[in-house]
Amino acid sequence: QPNKKEVPPAGTTQYISLTALNRLRRTDPTKVEPMWHSQYAILKSWFSDSSEYSLLAHVNFKGFIISTILLDLANGYVLKGLLALSILSVLIVAMPVIELLISRFLVSGFFWSKWPTWGKFVHAALPLKLLIGQLLWKGAAKSFSSLESKVKEYIVDLECSILEENVPITVGVGSEEDLEEEQLLDSDDFGTESVEESEEGTDVSEEEYDVSEDDEYDSDEY
Repeated sequence: QPNKKEVPPAGTTQYISLTALNRLRRTDPTKVEPMWHSQYAILKSWFSDSSEYSLLAHVNFKGFIISTILLDLANGYVLKGLLALSILSVLIVAMPVIELLISRFLVSGFFWSKWPTWGKFVHAALPLKLLIGQLLWKGAAKSFSSLESKVKEYIVDLECSILEENVPITVGVGSEEDLEEEQLLDSDDFGTESVEESEEGTDVSEEEYDVSEDDEYDSDEY
């Protein structure tokens, strides 16, 4: 994919984009490691806090909130709880308006004109009322699950964007940090060689000075 970072396990050429890999581990993590014939512990190595090659170690504070708290903490129940709390807060704030609309609807002529339709359920047996309540609860739960899926998809997209932005070009052996350390070591070696060469040059100059003194002594004797 253009303008996307790709990651392969070390020693392989089977690449996958970082965005696609992260989205796959969020939607169906059981399909991640079989992509490389289950030869590599991808989830434990790249997405675990205990691994030194974890990609999540490069995210910022916003990425920590999204990845660790909203998506990973308590297996996603934190996100469900915050979403339910948000819906409840909206209902409490909008309760006066909701009560007004419900009261107007209950005393409207349209509502009572449908009495032959919904009046049958009012005088229905208790098992039928429980069944209707169960159907309403399932409908509400399905709507909540659909809303949660959309919110989670949006948050996963944010997490992918943060990973694309913060993960360096290479991670692990041959990374940018390793290259910088190698450059520093090379510069130190070069400085040591220069010092040794300068010391050798000093020794040579001292030998020449000794030779010149001997020549002057011989000329005086002559």
